[in-house]
Amino acid sequence: MPNIKSAKKRMRGSEQKRLRNKATISEIKTYSSRIIKLCEEGKKDEARPAFKKASSVIDKASLKGIVHKNTAARKKSKLAKLLK
Repeated sequence: MPNIKSAKKRMRGSEQKRLRNKATISEIKTYSSRIIKLCEEGKKDEARPAFKKASSVIDKASLKGIVHKNTAARKKSKLAKLLK
């Protein structure tokens, strides 16, 4: 535990950011797994709207610095490849 007041404040803020980032990453994983499952079942038409939403979430996470831009590009590319 930190002893300095500013370090305590920083710790509280870091925890809040960690939880927000965790929620976004979880959302990305949920959409990705949903798309993969639909593609495996052969329901590519149903997977397209999910891909659009997933793409949006991934882009926003990339802009906010939650995931690296190359990681975001790789994830989107992987999902787009499944829809072809």
